Amino acid sequence: MCEDHCHHNCGRHFLTTEEKIEHLQQYKKWLENEAKGVEEAIKKIKSEAT
Repeated sequence: MCEDHCHHNCGRHFLTTEEKIEHLQQYKKWLENEAKGVEEAIKKIKSEAT
């Protein structure tokens, strides 16, 4: 994620506050989806073990 500096070769060095918020919101959504995937994987492993 970009913080104060953009490290994704976007051609810019600094992000606005609005851009930082947008990036954080996208990152939060990514984390939530990742957690759902982990939960699904755990359920699948448990069901296969029984």
